[in-house]
Amino acid sequence: MSRFFAPGRFPLFALLLLTWLLTSHVATATDAPPKRELRGVWIATVENIDWPSSRSLTPDQQRREYRRILDEHQRSGINAVFVQVRPASDAFYQSSLEPWSKWLTGTQGKAPTPLYDPLPFLIEEAHNRGMEFHAWFNPYRASMDSVTRRLAPNHPFRQHPEWFLRFGGKLLYNPGLPQVRNYITQVILDVVKRYDIDGVHFDDYFYPYPEGGLTIHDEAAYAQYNPNQLDLAGWRRENVNTLIHTLHDTIQSTKRWVKFGISPFGVWRNQTTDPNGSATKAFQGYDGLYADALEWLRQGWVDYVLPQLYWSTNFKVAQYPVLVEWWARNSNGRHLYIGHGAYRMLENTRADTTWRNPRELPRQVRFNRTFPTEVGGSVFFSSKSLLSNPLHTTDSLRQHEFRYPALVPAMPWLDAVPPRPAQNLTLTASAAANTLTWQPSPVASDGDAAAYYVLYRFDSNTQPTPDDPRNILAVLRPQLGRGLFFADTTARRGVAYAYYLTAVDRLHNESSPVRVLSTGRAAEIVVAQAPAPAPGPSAPAPQPTVPAPTVPARPVPTPRPTVSSTAPTKVKTKTKTKRKRGGFFDRLFGGR
Repeated sequence: MSRFFAPGRFPLFALLLLTWLLTSHVATATDAPPKRELRGVWIATVENIDWPSSRSLTPDQQRREYRRILDEHQRSGINAVFVQVRPASDAFYQSSLEPWSKWLTGTQGKAPTPLYDPLPFLIEEAHNRGMEFHAWFNPYRASMDSVTRRLAPNHPFRQHPEWFLRFGGKLLYNPGLPQVRNYITQVILDVVKRYDIDGVHFDDYFYPYPEGGLTIHDEAAYAQYNPNQLDLAGWRRENVNTLIHTLHDTIQSTKRWVKFGISPFGVWRNQTTDPNGSATKAFQGYDGLYADALEWLRQGWVDYVLPQLYWSTNFKVAQYPVLVEWWARNSNGRHLYIGHGAYRMLENTRADTTWRNPRELPRQVRFNRTFPTEVGGSVFFSSKSLLSNPLHTTDSLRQHEFRYPALVPAMPWLDAVPPRPAQNLTLTASAAANTLTWQPSPVASDGDAAAYYVLYRFDSNTQPTPDDPRNILAVLRPQLGRGLFFADTTARRGVAYAYYLTAVDRLHNESSPVRVLSTGRAAEIVVAQAPAPAPGPSAPAPQPTVPAPTVPARPVPTPRPTVSSTAPTKVKTKTKTKRKRGGFFDRLFGGR
């Protein structure tokens, strides 16, 4: 998603650090898969990189293609999509502020025919597959060229040409203008208010990447809007910081559950420039793009940071393990996800030949997991690269690293209140399936209802615990017009199972489980009753008929939440037999 500048040689102490990382951390990694892990993919729309594949597709073809993309990613274990909805001051949604994107309809400003708003569809299809939807905006890019006659009549350049800079053959918003910052905030809040998105996402394009001999001509804004008399570089960083801070506060005050995250260039600063920097010899986002990701984290202006670490384990000037460790150490209590360059496996490059090894990408994912309380997941650039299954890497993710489902990590600074448990969980056994039905619970104390449910299954040889994703049978999101049920057609006849059901809100807080225990008979009904009120001081505590699960004690780290491991809701079960019945993602890292 960005360019890489790599002068110099890698220092010896970094190699020693790498050795320590690969021995100390890997040696302590466990074999158990993570219960909480964001597994995402960028879906780029600029230049039709990922979707839609052509500007000439009809709305029906666009929808069919998007569904196929999500179906494939769902099979690979993806649980979040980052879809580019505003690639260049244009819109992949109905907007009164900006024109329809030419990458959607072929001509900027031309509406889809027949008319439809793609964004609700894009969101709903992701949600139906249990995926978070992060709306990806490019805040400052206004066009991919500087030929303004091609811009639509309602493009902001037509009304406010003084807002824009020309640089490197592109038209860019001037970040030094307060009017520009206000406008960008307005555009993004318009989407936050009108659409059911889970997150607002920025990539690495703030001030433009340097190009030989070119100058950013923002002298007038620097002279007019610099009350603190900062030097030019400090002023530019302050302009970006102001936008990030403002957006964070306004998003949270508009919809408290909408996350705000940024995917910065993978190197903040080198250690030779700044003692707080990483042991690298690379282009620096802080100095080259005026993007101070470390400040955003220190101030809590982002909910997650997603650095683009598109280099291999052996790339000497910017080694992947060295950068993961640096970002993990500097995440400051916010979520850290890692951006992987899946497209690198499709390149014919001699700069980083390790990407020719099919083990490299899975190895990176596994290395992330050696920082279980700091690194919360992986995101891949881009969708089509992952779908092409380069070097059979996607197969490896599907069969090994992402074999078992994972819940998205919770963000307790946004919401730490779990939903109430589901009600009236009932199991009806037949020869064809064990069918479970339930009703939603009342809203929690913060007003949140369950967004989805997680169903666990245990047999008599498995210790019941909600912390191991290998026991997850299904992750179920309610859909309009359908009841809450699941038919377990893989249950073996004659085998008794314990089923645990938890409710999860949209910020992924998980309730205590309710449970039912089957006997394995081909015809029975088991009902999990609502928990009884807490007994008074003289009343004996009721004894549940199903043993409470053993939840292993473990430390709770400050930076990141852990999986809810509260004891399950105490329930009574009653069983009665019943007659048998039938069952049921331009640049080295891609221009976006």
